[in-house]
Amino acid sequence: MTRRVLQSADLDALSGCAAELAEAFVSLSSDIALVLDEHGVIQSVAQSLTAPIASDTSAWIGRPWIETVSGETRAKVASMLSDLKSTGVARRREINVEGSSTAGVPVSFSALRLGQSGPLLAVGKDLRAVSAIQQRFVDAQQELERGYWQARQAESRYRLLFQVATDAVLTVDAQTLQVLEASPAAVDLLGAGLALAGRASTEVFDRSSRGPVRELLQSAVRSGKPAEIHARMPHTQALASVSATPFRSNEGLRLLVRVRFSAGPPADSADLNKTLALLVNRTRDGVVVTDSSGRIVVANPAFLALLGGLGDEQTRGRALGEWLGRVNTDVSAVIAGAHEHGLAQLVRSSLRRSGTTPIEVDVTVALLAEGEQECFGFTIRPCSAKTEAPTGWVEAIAQLDDPQGPLSLAQRLAESRRLVEQRFAAEALALTQGDVGAAAALLNIAVAELLQAQAGSAASVDSTAATPR
Repeated sequence: MTRRVLQSADLDALSGCAAELAEAFVSLSSDIALVLDEHGVIQSVAQSLTAPIASDTSAWIGRPWIETVSGETRAKVASMLSDLKSTGVARRREINVEGSSTAGVPVSFSALRLGQSGPLLAVGKDLRAVSAIQQRFVDAQQELERGYWQARQAESRYRLLFQVATDAVLTVDAQTLQVLEASPAAVDLLGAGLALAGRASTEVFDRSSRGPVRELLQSAVRSGKPAEIHARMPHTQALASVSATPFRSNEGLRLLVRVRFSAGPPADSADLNKTLALLVNRTRDGVVVTDSSGRIVVANPAFLALLGGLGDEQTRGRALGEWLGRVNTDVSAVIAGAHEHGLAQLVRSSLRRSGTTPIEVDVTVALLAEGEQECFGFTIRPCSAKTEAPTGWVEAIAQLDDPQGPLSLAQRLAESRRLVEQRFAAEALALTQGDVGAAAALLNIAVAELLQAQAGSAASVDSTAATPR
């Protein structure tokens, strides 16, 4: 008790030189000091001349301290004044005071009362340098986060593109678990042809995996959440990743089932991203991912080439309908169909290109569920142009149909077979854009046979046309 009385007496002795104390504090260790009366009204101000906090502190004299600080920190000033009245000391607080900046200057204030009834002395330290360092740290952190999320978004987009271009996608009825629709990739990869629609979805898989797949589908229906397992395919016993995502349509609950074949152990994320990018960029079909409103999120080089060589920056964020669609088959209608059924496949449409005539295209649209944001994947393939039959074809067919021609029945049958083979060879080459190997695989014949049929077509047709009637 005696010690407290002595301290109070010492501070009472200093109450008459509060202004000089303020100047001393500023010159030694602080940036600003305020002398206040017992009501918190500013009596004098001392501040550093090298980096002044306010340009005209003389305007503060006679004003309550609380009126010279920003609105959100006035409560702190009121709390400090209350502490000074009750204990004679106020702990350090950060307060924004009026300054040259409209946002105010951050200052760390502490205060004490000089004696029992003496003036109040508030001493502050300028925090602008500290705030600048903190802001630079926050900016750097945000920049790192932006870079991280941009990388994640790029990887996610390539995954979406890869799914659109290569995954087998089935729309399955939630009650019967029967296949309602199948994407072209599903028809190719699962090897079931047009028989997929109407089949039990579990029959696509090996007998050993049908039970787990059925449980996967039923679990997705019960929980309403996506689920995924690994399953074996029949004949090859290849391991595939099977995911089921529930969605609602006007006809009721549906499941979007994706089948993706595994290819060894999981790859590193960066390597996987590069692989997906390479596969998507090499595909011949145009592949586009849009948001739910039909605006392009990302497109592969094949689609950009179909538009006449536009750049990615010229298409991203723009509506796909600027280039794709015609009456009754616009993009919004196709998206609505995909949203309702999970798939909208083999829609005949038109692709408009600057400077050239539009081309007919076949469009397949799949509903993609990536996180909470809904988006759609488009595969766009130019319709194969119908090859006009050369004059030799017309004359050869006319001769075969002429009952008075010199050919016997056996000769007619052989010649008909030869002409049909040549016709199919030409059509296959047109469908595969001149890829001999792909055309041979399409016709299920040897490459040599295809080349022989195609090479001899012109001479054979001419000789047939020249045969005397």
